[in-house]
Amino acid sequence: MGTTRGFFRRRSGDDERLPPGQYLERGFPVLSAGPTPHVPLDQWDFSITGSLSEERSWTWDEFLALPREDFTVDIHCVTTWTKLDTQWTGVSVDTLLDGVELEGGYLTALCDGGYTTNLPVEDVTGGKAWVVYQYDGEELEPEHGGPARLLVPHLYFWKSAKWVRRLIFTDEDEPGFWEQLGYHDRGDPWLEQRYQGD
Repeated sequence: MGTTRGFFRRRSGDDERLPPGQYLERGFPVLSAGPTPHVPLDQWDFSITGSLSEERSWTWDEFLALPREDFTVDIHCVTTWTKLDTQWTGVSVDTLLDGVELEGGYLTALCDGGYTTNLPVEDVTGGKAWVVYQYDGEELEPEHGGPARLLVPHLYFWKSAKWVRRLIFTDEDEPGFWEQLGYHDRGDPWLEQRYQGD
Protein backbone atom coordinates (compact mmCIF):
# COMPACT_ATOMS: atom_id res chain seq x y z
CA MET A 1 0.00 0.00 0.00
CA GLY A 2 1.54 3.31 -1.03
CA THR A 3 1.27 6.73 0.53
CA THR A 4 0.99 10.07 -1.15
CA ARG A 5 4.38 11.74 -1.32
CA GLY A 6 4.68 14.43 1.30
CA PHE A 7 1.50 13.36 3.05
CA PHE A 8 3.23 13.08 6.42
CA ARG A 9 5.61 16.00 5.93
CA ARG A 10 5.21 18.79 8.47
CA ARG A 11 4.77 22.15 6.80
CA SER A 12 6.66 25.20 7.94
CA GLY A 13 4.75 28.28 9.10
CA ASP A 14 5.27 29.96 5.73
CA ASP A 15 4.08 26.89 3.85
CA GLU A 16 0.84 26.91 5.82
CA ARG A 17 0.25 30.47 4.61
CA LEU A 18 0.64 29.46 0.95
CA PRO A 19 -2.64 28.58 -0.79
CA PRO A 20 -2.58 25.45 -3.00
CA GLY A 21 -0.44 25.81 -6.13
CA GLN A 22 1.32 28.99 -4.93
CA TYR A 23 5.04 29.66 -4.41
CA LEU A 24 6.71 32.21 -2.15
CA GLU A 25 7.83 35.40 -3.93
CA ARG A 26 10.39 37.69 -2.30
CA GLY A 27 10.09 40.50 -4.87
CA PHE A 28 6.96 42.27 -6.07
CA PRO A 29 6.21 41.33 -9.71
CA VAL A 30 4.49 43.92 -11.90
CA LEU A 31 1.66 42.58 -14.04
CA SER A 32 -0.77 44.83 -15.90
CA ALA A 33 -3.40 44.44 -18.59
CA GLY A 34 -2.31 47.68 -20.29
CA PRO A 35 -0.03 50.72 -20.03
CA THR A 36 0.47 52.45 -16.69
CA PRO A 37 -1.71 55.58 -16.47
CA HIS A 38 -0.36 58.76 -14.87
CA VAL A 39 -2.98 61.13 -13.48
CA PRO A 40 -1.90 64.37 -11.75
CA LEU A 41 -3.11 64.32 -8.15
CA ASP A 42 -4.90 67.67 -8.59
CA GLN A 43 -7.05 65.92 -11.23
CA TRP A 44 -7.56 62.69 -9.29
CA ASP A 45 -10.86 61.89 -7.61
CA PHE A 46 -12.55 58.82 -6.22
CA SER A 47 -16.25 58.04 -5.97
CA ILE A 48 -18.81 55.47 -4.92
CA THR A 49 -21.88 55.38 -7.17
CA GLY A 50 -24.75 53.18 -8.30
CA SER A 51 -27.25 51.24 -6.19
CA LEU A 52 -26.78 52.97 -2.85
CA SER A 53 -28.56 55.60 -0.80
CA GLU A 54 -25.96 58.34 -1.32
CA GLU A 55 -23.25 58.77 -3.93
CA ARG A 56 -19.99 60.21 -2.64
CA SER A 57 -16.84 61.66 -4.19
CA TRP A 58 -13.47 62.78 -2.83
CA THR A 59 -10.55 64.77 -4.20
CA TRP A 60 -7.04 63.47 -3.45
CA ASP A 61 -6.65 65.79 -0.44
CA GLU A 62 -10.11 64.86 0.85
CA PHE A 63 -9.31 61.18 0.44
CA LEU A 64 -6.06 61.54 2.40
CA ALA A 65 -8.01 63.26 5.19
CA LEU A 66 -10.24 60.19 5.71
CA PRO A 67 -9.46 57.85 8.63
CA ARG A 68 -6.62 55.62 7.52
CA GLU A 69 -5.42 52.22 8.56
CA ASP A 70 -1.95 50.66 8.54
CA PHE A 71 -2.03 46.88 8.16
CA THR A 72 -0.03 43.84 7.09
CA VAL A 73 -1.47 41.10 4.85
CA ASP A 74 -0.40 38.30 2.53
CA ILE A 75 -1.22 38.70 -1.18
CA HIS A 76 -1.75 35.94 -3.75
CA CYS A 77 -1.49 36.33 -7.52
CA VAL A 78 -3.37 34.02 -9.88
CA THR A 79 -0.04 33.51 -11.72
CA THR A 80 0.91 31.43 -8.62
CA TRP A 81 3.12 33.77 -6.59
CA THR A 82 2.37 34.71 -2.99
CA LYS A 83 4.03 37.55 -1.09
CA LEU A 84 3.84 37.42 2.70
CA ASP A 85 3.60 40.26 5.22
CA THR A 86 3.00 43.13 2.79
CA GLN A 87 2.50 46.47 4.56
CA TRP A 88 -0.11 48.94 3.36
CA THR A 89 -1.82 52.19 4.34
CA GLY A 90 -5.25 53.15 3.11
CA VAL A 91 -8.92 53.71 3.75
CA SER A 92 -11.22 50.81 4.53
CA VAL A 93 -14.15 50.33 2.16
CA ASP A 94 -16.24 50.24 5.35
CA THR A 95 -15.13 53.83 6.06
CA LEU A 96 -16.10 54.91 2.55
CA LEU A 97 -19.54 53.37 3.04
CA ASP A 98 -20.12 54.66 6.57
CA GLY A 99 -23.73 55.87 6.80
CA VAL A 100 -24.58 54.68 3.28
CA GLU A 101 -27.25 52.07 2.68
CA LEU A 102 -26.40 49.61 -0.08
CA GLU A 103 -29.20 48.60 -2.38
CA GLY A 104 -27.20 46.22 -4.58
CA GLY A 105 -25.22 43.13 -3.65
CA TYR A 106 -22.31 43.58 -6.07
CA LEU A 107 -19.83 46.18 -7.21
CA THR A 108 -17.60 46.89 -10.16
CA ALA A 109 -14.25 48.55 -9.53
CA LEU A 110 -13.55 50.99 -12.39
CA CYS A 111 -9.99 52.11 -12.99
CA ASP A 112 -7.96 54.53 -15.07
CA GLY A 113 -7.27 52.82 -18.38
CA GLY A 114 -10.71 51.21 -18.41
CA TYR A 115 -9.88 48.09 -16.36
CA THR A 116 -12.77 46.67 -14.32
CA THR A 117 -13.26 43.81 -11.88
CA ASN A 118 -16.40 42.60 -10.15
CA LEU A 119 -16.89 41.67 -6.49
CA PRO A 120 -19.72 40.70 -4.17
CA VAL A 121 -20.32 43.35 -1.50
CA GLU A 122 -19.55 40.81 1.25
CA ASP A 123 -15.98 40.48 -0.12
CA VAL A 124 -15.22 44.19 0.36
CA THR A 125 -17.04 44.94 3.64
CA GLY A 126 -16.50 43.76 7.20
CA GLY A 127 -12.82 44.76 7.26
CA LYS A 128 -11.89 42.78 4.12
CA ALA A 129 -10.92 45.53 1.63
CA TRP A 130 -9.26 48.93 1.40
CA VAL A 131 -8.36 51.62 -1.09
CA VAL A 132 -4.62 51.91 -0.42
CA TYR A 133 -2.15 54.65 -1.30
CA GLN A 134 1.02 53.58 0.54
CA TYR A 135 3.06 50.40 0.33
CA ASP A 136 5.83 49.62 2.81
CA GLY A 137 5.64 53.16 4.22
CA GLU A 138 6.10 54.90 0.86
CA GLU A 139 3.72 56.38 -1.71
CA LEU A 140 2.31 53.62 -3.90
CA GLU A 141 4.32 53.53 -7.13
CA PRO A 142 2.34 53.84 -10.39
CA GLU A 143 3.43 50.39 -11.61
CA HIS A 144 1.90 48.89 -8.45
CA GLY A 145 -1.35 50.81 -8.90
CA GLY A 146 -0.55 54.25 -7.48
CA PRO A 147 -1.73 56.71 -6.60
CA ALA A 148 -4.40 54.34 -5.22
CA ARG A 149 -5.51 50.77 -5.75
CA LEU A 150 -8.20 48.55 -4.36
CA LEU A 151 -6.79 45.89 -2.02
CA VAL A 152 -8.81 42.72 -1.40
CA PRO A 153 -6.09 40.44 0.00
CA HIS A 154 -8.21 37.35 0.66
CA LEU A 155 -8.88 37.01 -3.10
CA TYR A 156 -6.47 36.59 -6.02
CA PHE A 157 -4.64 39.83 -6.70
CA TRP A 158 -6.39 40.67 -10.00
CA LYS A 159 -9.37 41.60 -7.80
CA SER A 160 -7.17 44.26 -6.12
CA ALA A 161 -7.63 46.62 -9.04
CA LYS A 162 -4.83 49.07 -9.79
CA TRP A 163 -5.50 52.79 -10.39
CA VAL A 164 -9.02 52.48 -8.98
CA ARG A 165 -11.23 55.56 -9.34
CA ARG A 166 -14.78 54.39 -8.70
CA LEU A 167 -16.71 51.63 -6.98
CA ILE A 168 -20.02 51.17 -8.81
CA PHE A 169 -22.59 49.26 -6.76
CA THR A 170 -24.99 47.13 -8.78
CA ASP A 171 -27.99 44.85 -8.29
CA GLU A 172 -26.53 42.14 -10.50
CA ASP A 173 -23.02 40.74 -10.88
CA GLU A 174 -21.37 42.18 -14.00
CA PRO A 175 -18.15 40.39 -15.03
CA GLY A 176 -15.07 42.60 -15.30
CA PHE A 177 -12.10 42.56 -17.70
CA TRP A 178 -10.45 39.26 -16.75
CA GLU A 179 -13.74 37.64 -15.76
CA GLN A 180 -15.05 38.18 -19.30
CA LEU A 181 -11.91 36.42 -20.56
CA GLY A 182 -12.55 33.30 -18.49
CA TYR A 183 -11.19 34.08 -15.04
CA HIS A 184 -13.28 33.06 -12.04
CA ASP A 185 -15.95 35.51 -10.83
CA ARG A 186 -14.80 35.31 -7.19
CA GLY A 187 -11.15 34.20 -7.17
CA ASP A 188 -10.59 32.56 -3.77
CA PRO A 189 -6.95 31.36 -3.72
CA TRP A 190 -7.62 28.75 -1.02
CA LEU A 191 -10.21 27.14 -3.32
CA GLU A 192 -7.97 27.64 -6.40
CA GLN A 193 -10.72 29.61 -8.16
CA ARG A 194 -8.52 30.71 -11.04
CA TYR A 195 -10.81 30.12 -14.01
CA GLN A 196 -14.53 29.71 -14.65
CA GLY A 197 -15.51 26.22 -13.54
CA ASP A 198 -12.77 25.93 -10.88
